[in-house]
Amino acid sequence: MVCGRCEMAVKTTLEKMSLPVVSVDLGEVLFSRELKSEEKQPLALALKELGFELLEDKTSKVIEKIKNLIIDLVHNQNEKLKVNFSAFLSDELHQDYSALSKLFSEEEGATIEHYFIAQKIEKAKELLVYDEMSLSEIALYLNYSSVAHLSNQFKKVAGMTPTYFKKTEDKNRKQIDSL
Repeated sequence: MVCGRCEMAVKTTLEKMSLPVVSVDLGEVLFSRELKSEEKQPLALALKELGFELLEDKTSKVIEKIKNLIIDLVHNQNEKLKVNFSAFLSDELHQDYSALSKLFSEEEGATIEHYFIAQKIEKAKELLVYDEMSLSEIALYLNYSSVAHLSNQFKKVAGMTPTYFKKTEDKNRKQIDSL
């Protein structure tokens, strides 16, 4: 789950199934009791219909938490972008960053940093489409050291400059959960 609508869709599904839900947050559902195996299969199918999957193993859960923290950080908590990123993840997940980084890279085939940058570039695209901020303001908002730094990363990830992106008809934006 990567957005509020995702949370609502999952919560509605869980309530329809009369499962003992305590809370639904980005990427995580807390139940008041352990689910029985006969409850898990229909839940997995219902989640699959919504485009989600039921994650039960520890590695998948950690990867999903990393992704959700990054998505939330970039798209919802801009003021926290100014903190040390590796320290932020370590503090939030109570694990050493190097262990998290190794696990993420092994499972996803890309580094946490690449995922973080991809999220920042998608946010930059969103802000460019809205056309309410200048490129300088976007660079500052996303905690880039300069417009040149943002432009260089943008070109590496998107294959075009921010200015060219803004001029194109096809904005080629990606869904957050597909990054």
